[in-house]
Amino acid sequence: MKNTITDTNFNFPGQISVYKGKVREVYHLEGDLLVMIATDRLSAFDVVMPKGIPYKGQILNQIATQMMEATSDIVPNWLTATPDPNVAVGIKCEPFKVEMVIRGYLAGHAAREYKAGKRLLCGVKMPDGMKENDKFPEPIITPATKAEMGDHDEDISKDNIIKRGIVSKEDYEVLEDYTKKLFDFGTKISASRGLILVDTKYEFGKTSDGKIVLIDEIHTPDSSRYFYADGYKERQYRGEAQKQLSKEFVRQWLIGQGFQGLDGQKVPEMSDDYIQSVSERYIELYEKITGTKFVKADLSDIESRIEKNVLNYLNSVK
Repeated sequence: MKNTITDTNFNFPGQISVYKGKVREVYHLEGDLLVMIATDRLSAFDVVMPKGIPYKGQILNQIATQMMEATSDIVPNWLTATPDPNVAVGIKCEPFKVEMVIRGYLAGHAAREYKAGKRLLCGVKMPDGMKENDKFPEPIITPATKAEMGDHDEDISKDNIIKRGIVSKEDYEVLEDYTKKLFDFGTKISASRGLILVDTKYEFGKTSDGKIVLIDEIHTPDSSRYFYADGYKERQYRGEAQKQLSKEFVRQWLIGQGFQGLDGQKVPEMSDDYIQSVSERYIELYEKITGTKFVKADLSDIESRIEKNVLNYLNSVK
């Protein structure tokens, strides 16, 4: 669709390098400055879909930046400015090569593993006798190794992370503590908006002076799963699917089309109508989780808009 941004090719003043992830593109500038652009790309099963979703990048960026500002007194983060609806600017960090996944409920990947008979996930024991979407007695942390674009993230235990030297024991304990604090905050704010934060992932990095900070995204529909609180218990009692706001609805649609990102599988065609419905679901989550009306940015020339706003910001901080 023409009203989306799925790739960028900027050349900002003092630009050193560009990293392109599944959804975000990160421009490294002189002075240890990063310009992170949230594109409209959609990733599912670690595969980037062929078409972009209107407003998705804006939604991810604005939820993440609002949540980082709201949690900065709990956990330090990399963010310094948001000069454009799709852009976050912050300090360069060395990312830890793990994603800190935390789960409050048996859903998504954990539920699929559970149905397959597994009771150990990333070295964490899951209780017997649970049904899909049941709440865990306590949230569990199930880390994953961070994949490069096109590769699959892999489950890994805390012990293996430390044993393989991916993260030191001392640093991992900080990541674990920050993860629990952020999830507790997300759980409370979600509850205040009539939502249940089911599971989410956080990514962290280390600054040049050794400080561990939150990076990337937080509590977005790409990184988190939400249920509607209203009717949750009744649906669980009746064994019905939960009403949810997350990217899981895209995964379920893809599964229904015979696609799970496995070798040899072809990505199914997404019609313009379906893409529009995905965009509307993202807007719905934005409004539910932030408690504010979504204000659509100008899509007439997204690249020029982003470039102009970033350049204005860079000139203002010279």
